[in-house]
This record gives sequence, C-alpha cells and structure tokens, in this order.
Amino acid sequence: QLVESGGGLVQAGESLRLSCTASGRTFSDYAMGWFRQAPGKEREFVATVTWNGGETRYGDSVKGRFTISRDNAKATVYLQMNALKPEDTAVYYCTAGRFVVPTTTTYTYRGQGTQVTVSS
Repeated sequence: QLVESGGGLVQAGESLRLSCTASGRTFSDYAMGWFRQAPGKEREFVATVTWNGGETRYGDSVKGRFTISRDNAKATVYLQMNALKPEDTAVYYCTAGRFVVPTTTTYTYRGQGTQVTVSS
C-alpha cells in the first residue's frame, strides 16, 4: 500500500514536499516514482528513483525545480517541489515498480493521489 501526503494549495513560486509511505512490502525492493495528471490531460511523468537512491530521472517540465529522494529506513519517498507554477497543478501519484522503473502506465503499485494546486 502506498499513501501520499503533503499536497495542498500554494501560490506560484512557493514550495511543497510530497511524501509517499509504503507498507506491506520490502520497500528497498522497489524503484519508486511520481507521475501527475491534470483535469482533461494525459498522465505526465514527473520523476523516478532507483531502489537505493543512486539514480534519479525527471520529466523535462520539472527538471531543476523538483527533487525526488527516498529513505528506505522509513519506507518513504519524497518529492520536493520548488518554484511551483500554476501548470504544476495536478493530482500527484506515487508509484512503485518491482523489477521495473515505474512509468506513467507501468508500475506494480500506485497510491491514491494527492492534489497539488498552484495559484497565480
């Protein structure tokens, strides 16, 4: 089970940190990721991190502003979002991939999502 938290309403330029805590599995067996989906739009890749945090990847629209990290001892993955823009408004989903790096459509588990709204 993946449970996201940390979403909310912020103004443009502000920051938020999303958390996703896993339970029921060996967290370090999984690569972790985030994708987002805005109303009426397709899913968009945000970021992934490998099982040990050694490698990260980011979508072009968030590079330089967002940082993904993980704490295996706490079974939690984080998404630090800085310099937020109105176009970052979406539901953010946490994903876990066993033997695969999660994408927007390929993952082993997915959380219920957390809303991020950025006002101008």
